[in-house]
Amino acid sequence: MSWQGWATMAVIVVAMGLFASEKLRIDLVALLVLAALVILGIVSPVEALSGFSNEATVTVAAMFALSLGIERSGVLEPLTRLLMRIRRPWLLTLALMLVIAPLGAFIKNIALVATFVPLALRVCQRTQTSPARVLMPMAYAAQMGGVCTLIGTSSNLLADSLAQEHGMAAFGVFEFTRMGVVLAVVGIVYLVLVGRWLLPRQLNAEMPEQEDIGKYVTELEVTGHSSLVGSSIADARLGERFGVYPLELLRGEKRMWSPRSQKIAAGDVLLVRGDWEKIEDFRHGAGLRNAPDSRYAQNADHLRVMVELMVAPASPMEGRRLEETGLRWRYGAVALAIHRRGQLLRDKLSDVSLAVGDVLLVLVSEDAMSSLRNDEAFIVLSEREEAHRTPHKAWYAVAIMSAVVVSSALHWLTIPIAAICGAAAMALAGCFGRKDVYEGIDWKIIILLGAILPLGLAIEHSGLSRTLVHMGFGVVGEHGPLAGLLMVYLLTALLTELMGHNPTVVLMVGIAVSVAHAMNVDPRPFVVAVAFAAATSFATPVGYPTNTMVYYAGGYRFTDFMKVGIPLILIFCALSMWLIPQFWPFHPPQ
Repeated sequence: MSWQGWATMAVIVVAMGLFASEKLRIDLVALLVLAALVILGIVSPVEALSGFSNEATVTVAAMFALSLGIERSGVLEPLTRLLMRIRRPWLLTLALMLVIAPLGAFIKNIALVATFVPLALRVCQRTQTSPARVLMPMAYAAQMGGVCTLIGTSSNLLADSLAQEHGMAAFGVFEFTRMGVVLAVVGIVYLVLVGRWLLPRQLNAEMPEQEDIGKYVTELEVTGHSSLVGSSIADARLGERFGVYPLELLRGEKRMWSPRSQKIAAGDVLLVRGDWEKIEDFRHGAGLRNAPDSRYAQNADHLRVMVELMVAPASPMEGRRLEETGLRWRYGAVALAIHRRGQLLRDKLSDVSLAVGDVLLVLVSEDAMSSLRNDEAFIVLSEREEAHRTPHKAWYAVAIMSAVVVSSALHWLTIPIAAICGAAAMALAGCFGRKDVYEGIDWKIIILLGAILPLGLAIEHSGLSRTLVHMGFGVVGEHGPLAGLLMVYLLTALLTELMGHNPTVVLMVGIAVSVAHAMNVDPRPFVVAVAFAAATSFATPVGYPTNTMVYYAGGYRFTDFMKVGIPLILIFCALSMWLIPQFWPFHPPQ
């Protein structure tokens, strides 16, 4: 293997480590990969920029806009109202999966899960059932639905685009549907009959984490008439009296070195942790006030509601401090407290950098609730019904989405052109606001696709794919194309759990095609194996964004995904080894 091959391998290994560690954002990792390939001379500048004009990148951006139109127009509201009537958790789980799987074939998975998570949590609270019994199957169903069509997930579109670059015919919009439906039905049956016994069984139904939900950290200012003035934290015995636990005593910008023995004075700020109800009792009983709230009280709307917001996966707010989120100037909202899964925060609220899964307790104007619910940076976990939208917008959105699907399925228009026309039509019809589309597109995914696609060219140009194929044959031996297909599927599934589905597709499609050519069989079934294995990531909470979302909202442990997801992956793998050669033969008739 040439030095370019070794260099490409080194870049891939480093990228995999960075993707798996989540130390850097996925789009930044992709840009670093792109820069390394150009600097090393493995791809030319023109090839390096080709990913941003690739059909898959353009189509995914347009599909984000279409999905946003479906979500914002209120199409899903009748379904959510119907599901709210269900009282039994197992029936709710089944109903959610049966609703989400078909919708996932056409609507962005994250938007679907974000829409139905608050509903599922409300029903779980009402029936005193753990959300962990419901949310994971819901996330899995979204993935099962996404793989049923070519436009259901970005990895399918990416696999199709890369396959065409290798000289293969384009996949049809519904070419994956036959196999996808079989897998979805089997997967739902497994989750209802078997998976439910593997899920956590704790009965605490509070949100979002079972064992210490509501352990918020907040700032309380000591007023002049407070009963705490002149006493120390140790003397006040806050834990015994109120169930609230002090973390820090702040005086101005200074942290007191010995907070438990320091005498409390008017104007001091206590950083405390506890259930919000107990914090409120403590605030009233001790004569304190919410420090963030008092700072903006003069601008507050009298009609305000308390809202729990979770920082969504891929949120642009990740890494930002509260004052940088724009919650105050966009929604007139005041962040009162913050909760972080598995960590005890000891910083002032204004100094905390937000992370995915953080839950904010926010005081917000009632008039701003509609806009806040449409903000994809957050997931609203409050018990509050959404405002009804204009019905005719929903019909416009459904008609436009149907036209996109039909026109691309019948080959009247190519998928990118149909998606772009559909996005423009939704904008003209008012299915979303003029600025909403730019906020609704997940630009991290777009940058990731554009920057990571040239890696496939590097794998081919450097000879790395040939080397990897020869290594694979050392494992497969002379056991035929089915053994090669199994190797491709399992390797794709493993890499997806480590580094995500889109980078894995870029890495594996070229290898899959090379394996097929080396075995003198049609490469189409091998590309299908890559697409299906990458789009059904069940074993870890980081392999797919919907898994990450319910991981925080449901209070799961990492091993919960492994217990439920690994058997499901093995079932899908076995079914795929049987179905793929049936639908896409190794030696198709001429």
